[in-house]
Amino acid sequence: MEKENDINRGRSNKGGGIAENILAFLDASVTKDTQDANDDRIAFLEAIFAASIVPESGFPPTNKMSEAVFQILRLGKSLELIMASFQLLNELDKRYPRVYLSNSSSSASLDLVVVKEAWLPFVLGLGTNDSEREAAHKKSGATLDSSAFHLLIQDLAAVAGEEKFQALDTKSLGSMLLFQYLVNVLEADILPRNSVYEETMNWALLRESLLNVLLGSRKLNYKGLVRDCLTIICGLCQIQSAFSNDKICSENYVAKPSDSCDTAVAISLPEIGQNTCIAMQKLLILIMELDISKKKADMKGLTTRADGVRTPLLEIILDELTYNKGLLSPFLQVFNEPKWKLDIILQYFWKYIAKPSIRTRRSADFVDDETFNGALKCFLNGTSTKGIIKRIGIKEIQLLLAHGYKAQLLLLSEQCPAEAISDSKEDVRGNSLVEISKNMISAFNSLRRTDECMEISSYVKEAVFTAATLLSKKS
Repeated sequence: MEKENDINRGRSNKGGGIAENILAFLDASVTKDTQDANDDRIAFLEAIFAASIVPESGFPPTNKMSEAVFQILRLGKSLELIMASFQLLNELDKRYPRVYLSNSSSSASLDLVVVKEAWLPFVLGLGTNDSEREAAHKKSGATLDSSAFHLLIQDLAAVAGEEKFQALDTKSLGSMLLFQYLVNVLEADILPRNSVYEETMNWALLRESLLNVLLGSRKLNYKGLVRDCLTIICGLCQIQSAFSNDKICSENYVAKPSDSCDTAVAISLPEIGQNTCIAMQKLLILIMELDISKKKADMKGLTTRADGVRTPLLEIILDELTYNKGLLSPFLQVFNEPKWKLDIILQYFWKYIAKPSIRTRRSADFVDDETFNGALKCFLNGTSTKGIIKRIGIKEIQLLLAHGYKAQLLLLSEQCPAEAISDSKEDVRGNSLVEISKNMISAFNSLRRTDECMEISSYVKEAVFTAATLLSKKS
């Protein structure tokens, strides 16, 4: 159920007067790039923080104030301004959420509260009569529509693909922080909606989410967006490795930053780049979870033609990873959420390990078990191992098995933490670890026998060593 938070968003006459005084700090021309103008903007941000965040009885900023802060984040040219506006916007969203769950006095369940008058960084769902307003928003930098969101991601993809890193500057960092903030907004909007949807199966709650409206826009090239997202994830792995001397991607990338790269950028990039990777992973997971929710709604007949048809994100990711195998290693290095990572790996395997349409003697030993352990068992037979190597490739198989094994271990540890399980559960978990670890080692032994010249990367060696260590502890 949606209701407006009038108390939380109400503004007194005093608050309106304070807002006018705070806005007076801000120069009317956002394009001015003088020290005095920057000082005014810093004073403006500090005044909002002092009025809205510091006091317990602080008032939420007006929409005009929020737009001005967002404008500084989007168009600011100094690292100090960009960081300050980014942090302030996130603080404001935590203090004054647009969508949240509230206890209902008449029911034990939580109600969904949507503050409809709250300012948003997105301008979505405008009709043809709103074109002038949309153009004005674009020009001012106060909000983004779906096409502007995609342009932002395209800009990040161009930066992430820059081999000599000559495009890395304050503007690049600003784009990364802007993207992080927008993902935070999308997440804060959809998570409470999804919680109520799981209880009520009211698809309208998710249909009206910012993420669903954004992805459903006709102005958005959805598949192109996903490809750009993958480029960003893989490219930022390269950039982080070059700037921070991190060996996580050293086997795939050897490029180094140029001598002309700004020192402040070099210092800030490792953390901002890592957080951008986290935000990109978060966005992909939100979309995949939305796809699952929509599939449930479809099965129950809760969707309509107006919901449209969108290819599930997981299918697009699989297509990109299979047709561009150069993406596979950096993607698996960066994408570390174990549940979805294992799901992607398994679907990659089963895309090539097809079930036989007719049961014959040769297919009698086919493993009808679409788990990671089932995938490992497919390598226990020399003939099937040769077939899988031919279809997938020896290097790709090693990557999939190593990352899949680690993701499986993480899931097992999350499901049955050692300090919080009974003896019987620990026995089941222990047996699972033993079987998976045995099959993991057997799979790599089978790969070695099949391809004696197989080169094993350090990451793969680490996974096999982990399996051997677990087995020695259990024996």
